[in-house]
Amino acid sequence: MSTPNTSRPAAASGTFALGGDLPVHRLGYGAMQLTGPGAWGEPKDRDEAVRVLRRAVELGVTLIDTADAYGPFVNEVLIKEALHPYADDVVIATKAGFSRPGPDEWQPLGRPEYLRQQAELSLRHLGVERIDLLQLHRIDEQVPLADQLGALARLKEEGKVRHIGLSEVTVEQLAQAREITEIASVQNKYNLADRASEDVLEYAERENIAFIPWYPMATGELARPGGPLDAAAKEQGATPSQLALAWLLRRSPVVLPIPGTSRVAHLEQNTAAAGITLTDAQFEALEAAV
Repeated sequence: MSTPNTSRPAAASGTFALGGDLPVHRLGYGAMQLTGPGAWGEPKDRDEAVRVLRRAVELGVTLIDTADAYGPFVNEVLIKEALHPYADDVVIATKAGFSRPGPDEWQPLGRPEYLRQQAELSLRHLGVERIDLLQLHRIDEQVPLADQLGALARLKEEGKVRHIGLSEVTVEQLAQAREITEIASVQNKYNLADRASEDVLEYAERENIAFIPWYPMATGELARPGGPLDAAAKEQGATPSQLALAWLLRRSPVVLPIPGTSRVAHLEQNTAAAGITLTDAQFEALEAAV
């Protein structure tokens, strides 16, 4: 049994209830970088990868994001090796819907029988009876969305999935998906320098849907010397990447950043961002910078 420790750094980010009933600390961890180059193959340093996962939980991270395509499956097996049996407050989110015939090949595959197969394999590889959050990794344009989400909804009805999420979708696709089944989360690329999914975030905020930004620490030109991010970082005594995470956490209460790394030292640096409070002036300067 595990009791959440609110003194741990990640707890400073506050909490969000996924699907209305699954609380997580808002600063999570994305496990993709633990796997080899391009999320393919074994990690370069398996022992360090295990240490990263265990340290993340020690630091208060309760949301860990992975996918069947990372490895493939290597990532999920690694999480099981490091963390199983899971602490009561740890939520493992995984994804299905991308096939990986090769290291540089990512092909959407949303046939219902494939999604079910992958979900069943994820259950085994993670060592769980129910996946906390199963996300459709990409919408397969060759398969009706109702068929893709219908497969996930049936898994939910069978008790094998608790909540369903989406990845890289438009507002229109998200609204359409919600007519088929309940959607607990959406995972789109979004960061301080790239806000192309701003409309999706605003929709998610209105509907109290978790918004999980991937590639959350990108800063683009904002970190250049003398720029607004550089100035705020110096004022805070922090790194530009830490402030990029702090900005996301302040941007909306539904935002759950999942920064990833394969090194404990970098993990600790990222997690410390949960304790950074931007001033109004700093936040507004960064908000207006893009």
